[in-house]
Amino acid sequence: MILDLFAGPGGWSHALAVLGAYDVGLEWDQWACKTRARAGLLTLRTDVALYPVWPWAGRTRGLIASPPCQAWSMAGKRLGLVDQPLVHQAVADLAAGRDTRDKLRSACRDERSLLAAEPMRYLHALNMVGEPEWVVMEEVPDVLPLWRQYAAVLRAWGFSAWTGILNAADYGVPQTRRRAILIASRTRTAQPPEPTHAQQAEPQSLFGPGRARWVSMAQALGWGATDRPVPTVCAGGGPGGGPEPFPSGSRKTLSDARDRGTWTPRPDHAAAQPGRQAAGQAARHANRGDCAAHASTATSTTEVPRWVWSLRSNNQAKATVRSLNEPAATLFFGHRANECTWIARPADDQPDSQAEPPVPDPIRITAREAGILQTFPADYPWAGNKGQQFSQIGNAVPPLLAGHLLAPHLGIRLNPADFTLAA
Repeated sequence: MILDLFAGPGGWSHALAVLGAYDVGLEWDQWACKTRARAGLLTLRTDVALYPVWPWAGRTRGLIASPPCQAWSMAGKRLGLVDQPLVHQAVADLAAGRDTRDKLRSACRDERSLLAAEPMRYLHALNMVGEPEWVVMEEVPDVLPLWRQYAAVLRAWGFSAWTGILNAADYGVPQTRRRAILIASRTRTAQPPEPTHAQQAEPQSLFGPGRARWVSMAQALGWGATDRPVPTVCAGGGPGGGPEPFPSGSRKTLSDARDRGTWTPRPDHAAAQPGRQAAGQAARHANRGDCAAHASTATSTTEVPRWVWSLRSNNQAKATVRSLNEPAATLFFGHRANECTWIARPADDQPDSQAEPPVPDPIRITAREAGILQTFPADYPWAGNKGQQFSQIGNAVPPLLAGHLLAPHLGIRLNPADFTLAA
């Protein structure tokens, strides 16, 4: 079997399912476990730090680990960096068969920091019986020095090992998510998968086809060249973390207005709204959930103010803003849940004779949209309220990136088209 530590909502597991394999996921968060259950993924709800290793001995082919990143992430206090020497000590001790976790944990500024050492406890016990055959681990970039320590231990045990930073956008993920990766194998030379995409498209050469351009948010979400982007508008809304504040079936999208002929599509990803004052009024009504306001908007043939949609990663002053024809920045939520928003900006091709168009209010990204930008299917069965769903999405490994990392160990050729996005 394949053992998946800190399995989350199923980023690795979904990739394995697409590749025709499966894993057993160990996960503590109840909402991630419920999401996995809805997705039909085999899960043990348990604390990885407490679960014994002996049940897996003699039956584990591969080990996957994505320890919780909150202690290390730029979205948090990053106390993992302060605790890093203690984590390195824990890894060294566990690799030698000494369990000093309790003592070291009490000295940590953030007790979650030591979770990054847990995979070594499993690896040491499994190595005693010549397992696993391969290992793949993922974390935020600041954990790379720790992965290098793991790699040195694994090499001493007979593994080939590689560590480095990979950008998910180089593998078809519509997000420039950089992650520290460890790949190790007893049976093949460990090396990163060949990138399939680049920031700029590359022409075909004598050495084969060039890489495609990074996948944009518009491509992933299905807001293509002939179908103007239509961020979701909710009937009501509240801060992240609470239950949905609107009744079932009341969610609307700006596409409703387009279908009634009051919102004009453009082929260059810029949304057009007839009438300056009507545009601002319609957008404000839409953010209150009054989509009927679009239907009553008068259509003007003389003035067509236009704006383009972009994604703002959070509400901080230096937040990254990316246009729809680019990949998203790294999606993380946590205490910033629901603050990842679609914002509208005037199009660059505004006629000089027209005044600057009224700009709609920001629209919060939905869990469905965020999941797609992580390369989960559009219908992935997220469990929990909005905040719980966003937390799962932000912490998950993108399945498409996971697929690229896992396919060589399974002897399978990955087909990116199998990872469907917008439906």
